[in-house]
Amino acid sequence: MPNTYQNYIDGRFVPHRGATIAVHNPADHRLIAEVPDGDAAAVDAAVSAARRAQPAWERLPAIQRAGYLRQISVKLREHAEALATTIAREQGKVMPLARVEVNFTADYIDYMAEWARRLEGEVLTSDRPNEHMFLLRKPIGVAAGILPWNFPFFLIARKMAPALITGNTVVIKPSEETPLNAFAFTQLLAQTDLPPGVFNLVSGKGASTGAELVAHKGVNLITFTGSVATGVRIMQAAAPNLTRVNLELGGKAPAIVLKDADLDLAAQALVASRIINTGQVCNCAERVYVQREVLGALTDKIVQRMAATRFGNPLLDETLDMGPLINQAGLDKVARLVDEARAAGAEVLTGGRRADVDQGYHYLPTVVAGCRQDMSIMRDEIFGPVLPLQAVDDMDEAIALANDSDYGLTSSIFTRDLNAAMKACRELQFGETYINREHFEAMQGFHAGRKKSGIGGADGRHGLLEFTETHVVYMQTT
Repeated sequence: MPNTYQNYIDGRFVPHRGATIAVHNPADHRLIAEVPDGDAAAVDAAVSAARRAQPAWERLPAIQRAGYLRQISVKLREHAEALATTIAREQGKVMPLARVEVNFTADYIDYMAEWARRLEGEVLTSDRPNEHMFLLRKPIGVAAGILPWNFPFFLIARKMAPALITGNTVVIKPSEETPLNAFAFTQLLAQTDLPPGVFNLVSGKGASTGAELVAHKGVNLITFTGSVATGVRIMQAAAPNLTRVNLELGGKAPAIVLKDADLDLAAQALVASRIINTGQVCNCAERVYVQREVLGALTDKIVQRMAATRFGNPLLDETLDMGPLINQAGLDKVARLVDEARAAGAEVLTGGRRADVDQGYHYLPTVVAGCRQDMSIMRDEIFGPVLPLQAVDDMDEAIALANDSDYGLTSSIFTRDLNAAMKACRELQFGETYINREHFEAMQGFHAGRKKSGIGGADGRHGLLEFTETHVVYMQTT
């Protein structure tokens, strides 16, 4: 795969002569590339190209648009290993998970292509004689997709595939932390027959390139995954143009473990939530409420598993469980939350400090017991390999504490009691609830949050409809 990093606008790679952004490997701090820091002119060119291409793209039958998507997924599978290596190198993801991300991305694109013959409107009953009412689903126009760094490759597809199959065109801005996988994706896309202007890529910093993109009058929909603070700024920038926004803004997922739970299953799932992608996953368990009767037994199982976690540079050892955190700021945040909890009276049972390594943003897998709801570790998103535990007396207390949060993305409960599981489904104020399983969504579901976890959602039929608007037709006949 060619080692060229140029913005992709209107079906071609555009030479960049301005400022660049350095990309480092978080496992060893090495400089691995420099990419364009796109300016206002680059953003305008990309949006303009997308606007020119959109009417013709919309007129294509959806089944033809699906054909282009399938060409892309074929290319991804052909180059899966190189793509996985790129992800591991710039994001610190372990190679097995990087391979899963690439393959899941290809599957997701194929899944969205299958909607070509399934997207439906409605026929409504009119109050008038000889009148027919039709509700049509139409594309919104140009979608701006702004990506995070934790699952950067998959998020290209999550924003691009539903947009394209419904007749929109796109401009993608990858995270400045992890742009190389997006360039690799685009280099493969450029080898397909996709018409010019349908897909455009502009890299750059969020505060400059991203700000230009979300404020552009030619953008009709902004779909963003990232922090609450950035989501607020995007809404403010979108307001003057009344641009539609779709925001996934992270979470502080609670897990409830009742005394009748399968403790081995719960321990395995909870530890996986903090180890997968080094805990940098918005929907994985971030706080655990455990009934006192089983707190000791569950804690022992969790500590044993967390302490046995192997971490390091994913490119040097494919058998590792966990890689580094993304950057120094992420490492500092994790360390601060653990230190504050310890100072407030919580007990660190394993880990609790930066790893003793010369290079890389590594933090030891950590279990913190004796936590309280007023501690920042139970209220603020950790985004690292740390699992805080709090004892509760009963399920009602656990649900009340779980709901006592600004976030509302995902939640979980471990119990053998069907009534308890159904009560959790009724009362937990979250977009998703996992029962007796790990935190990880399916492409045919609907990944959406409540409260400050976002607006709108992704995946499945409902996620697809986020990229459409309605057009009602009243047809009077004789």
